[in-house]
Amino acid sequence: MNNKLVFSGHETFHCKNMWLKKGYDFVENEGRFVDEACIDLGVGRNMVSSIRFWLKAFHIIDFKNEQSTQLANFLFNEENGVDKYLESETSLWLLHYLLVINNYSSIYSIVFNDFRKLKPEFNKENFISHVLGIDSGLNKNTLAKDFGVLLRMYFSKNEKDIEDSFSGILSDLELIHEIKKDNSTKYIVHNTKQEGISPELVLSVILMNNEYGNSISFKNLYSDYNSVGSIFAFTKEQLESKLIEISNQYDDIIYSNDAGIKELQFKNEKPNPFDILRSCYE
Repeated sequence: MNNKLVFSGHETFHCKNMWLKKGYDFVENEGRFVDEACIDLGVGRNMVSSIRFWLKAFHIIDFKNEQSTQLANFLFNEENGVDKYLESETSLWLLHYLLVINNYSSIYSIVFNDFRKLKPEFNKENFISHVLGIDSGLNKNTLAKDFGVLLRMYFSKNEKDIEDSFSGILSDLELIHEIKKDNSTKYIVHNTKQEGISPELVLSVILMNNEYGNSISFKNLYSDYNSVGSIFAFTKEQLESKLIEISNQYDDIIYSNDAGIKELQFKNEKPNPFDILRSCYE
């Protein structure tokens, strides 16, 4: 996880649908991000830099030695990757999770963990003001451009606007919605597709958090920084429904509500998150 605030590096390109697979294959074939990469990747120099940035932001390659990660191999490996061409919406939710928790591109962690809760309806100016309150030394133009990239990643203006030049890799999740009122445009984070998030995916994301013990309070799962509730923008009712489903599916996992104390409890050793995740695709 990156702890430094970063709002640039993507060259103002949002991540396109095939870039992660293309970049993963490039790295697996021992490609290096030097001038010759333009030829191998078939894009211009700025786009090479952008692909490299998004590979790190989505944790497809690690920050330091730029080698493929376990999750990248899980998705994209040519022999046994579960969803090489990102045909499953589960993979998009997983990528959204990775983008937020890795914080390589800070806007996603800020928006989904903090900003949307403080300012449910927001615009670019609201976002810039919020971030400058965190670090007044940041450049307003850089923040404005990053906000534009965020919108292109998640928000599609209308159903006809499906050209790759606009639609970002996560636009199918429909997490960011436009609100027009009083001759102004604002945006809201609202998960209208939560039914498509399987209990297995929710469980695997919970299991990937090494800070959790064998008993996890509902409050932590709902509102903690990088919690499943924060990342997926669940309402309390939506999250509780997922936890009840998990409890019903797994004998050694219990969701309890005793005297108003709500907890997810693991009776035995926690399962491997990748084993749970793989079951989403079977």
